Amino acid sequence: GHALAHMQDQFDSRHGGLGNAPKFPPHSALALLLELQTNEKDSTLGIITNVTLEAMQWGGIHDHVGGGFHRYATDAEWLVPHFEKMLYDNAQLALIYTLAWQQTREASYRATAEDTLDWVLREMTDEQGGFHSSLDADSEGEEGRFYVWSHQEVLEVLGPERGRIFCEHYHLQPGGNFNEEASGKPTGLNIPHLTEALPEELREALARDRMHLRKRRDQRVWPGRDDKVIASWNGLIIRALSVA
Repeated sequence: GHALAHMQDQFDSRHGGLGNAPKFPPHSALALLLELQTNEKDSTLGIITNVTLEAMQWGGIHDHVGGGFHRYATDAEWLVPHFEKMLYDNAQLALIYTLAWQQTREASYRATAEDTLDWVLREMTDEQGGFHSSLDADSEGEEGRFYVWSHQEVLEVLGPERGRIFCEHYHLQPGGNFNEEASGKPTGLNIPHLTEALPEELREALARDRMHLRKRRDQRVWPGRDDKVIASWNGLIIRALSVA
């Protein structure tokens, strides 16, 4: 009872999540809410869960091009992340989106669980079969450099027409879609993010666009990888893979 009252008090009904910036994905709270809803359908709990799950999967904290989630958002809107990617975050989020899909049959939750697990299998799997711990936030001495895009580069990769459609839906702008924290000046760079669900008729084409962008991104200098195989974190991801 106390935990639920605290969640309802902390819930950001506009942007999802609990509390103010910085915002971390509330794994444990979401897991509890989903468990409670298994036994008893409660519209208030459903609103907290669904608004938060949608906001996180639409936001810049979600790596729309490569799959998986960054560690936390520096703002209330989930747009600008701290770009580090942790195995334990992604394991818990993949499980939560899988369970949410089982409850609601919301197709976007299934897609988010799958793209998160695909990222782990593709980029975080050790040659011996275990799972690595994290990817750094920075590359070439700059945080987020691996993950952000100029408007022009997207048009170069996708061509003018597909590029225009991608930029429209993922809110990429010529001047960039976020400002430098210290000076408030536009960066000229973009973090792909959504503000609403993708139109069904465009989903396949936009998935192909994301794949083309990922292949271009793979040619960049990569962030450092912590290749430790931690037993407890591996337990979390094995559980998520098993349930999914």
